[in-house]
Amino acid sequence: MKGVLLVNLGSPESPTPKDVKPYLDEFLMDERVIDVPKVLRNIIVRGIILQSRPKKSAKAYSKIWWDEGSPLIVISERFKEKVQKKTKMPVALGMRYGKMSIKKGFEELRSKGVDEVLLVPLYPHYAMSSYETVVVKAMEDRKKYFPDMKITTLPPFYKNVNYLKVLSKSIAEGLAGFDYDHVLFSYHGIPERHIRKSDPTKYHCKIDGSCCSINSIAHHTCYRHQCYFTTEAVRNILGLSEDQVSTSFQSRLAGDPWLKPYTDYEFERFPKIGKTKLAVITPAFVSDCLETLEEIAMEGEEEFLEAGGKSYKHIACLNDRDDWVQVMSQWIEDWEVHNMLPA
Repeated sequence: MKGVLLVNLGSPESPTPKDVKPYLDEFLMDERVIDVPKVLRNIIVRGIILQSRPKKSAKAYSKIWWDEGSPLIVISERFKEKVQKKTKMPVALGMRYGKMSIKKGFEELRSKGVDEVLLVPLYPHYAMSSYETVVVKAMEDRKKYFPDMKITTLPPFYKNVNYLKVLSKSIAEGLAGFDYDHVLFSYHGIPERHIRKSDPTKYHCKIDGSCCSINSIAHHTCYRHQCYFTTEAVRNILGLSEDQVSTSFQSRLAGDPWLKPYTDYEFERFPKIGKTKLAVITPAFVSDCLETLEEIAMEGEEEFLEAGGKSYKHIACLNDRDDWVQVMSQWIEDWEVHNMLPA
């Protein structure tokens, strides 16, 4: 019997330091998030970051927390319920980090008789710290707890035509009625070394401004290339000029070079060059979360206006839009009936 496991990032149980600390510990101790030897990672995370970060993060979470709970969890559950209504197969939801685990998702499916699973990492792009860690964790859990379960993994869907159409439509709706002079695509940042580590050729990804436009097998696992591809594809669909659109990367840890340009630097730079009416999209996420609702929608607006900007708008993620649900449901049906995955 076939079933589907949707997997998103995860969330603390509550916006309190007590609950944020174990969530951050699990997240930051992931070797694909902070990819240094475990002894050093333990010192960085548990000896330094977790001494002060939980209180700060809890304050940020409290600003965006909904009455129903974590926005990311609530949105993901709504999306899952809508998808479930469009298929007779069991659909479960798991999170890479937190108590709503991937293992629990597999257990729910197994209890309903499922022995063949479509694993759906809810990330459009490939990155060690997002898509890859979901797949690796799922395979570890399968080997340890569900050895008889067969798993097929949905590939990154950043260039799927139907996904791009829905993303573009959502952005067009968000831009409607807003007098903008620039549209910024802000993707979650990763260290530059992650790009090089994910390069199967070990030589193509130089991050020199040109390698992403030179055809290579490396693009299958190159987060930077895939982000720029998404921006350019949407720009073309919406008919925006090159000068109206740009790409940046948000959220980073100090100490190492991360993908540039940095989003917060762009917020300061744009008013200086006459771009004072800014719309911001966060396509690395399909569900709004702390990084979109607090970092971009709240802090981003404050930084931009303080730098001289005049108007600012954050455009929501796809969340549980009906057209996005329809696209996902079609992918699931194609797999169920034809064993076909989206291109």
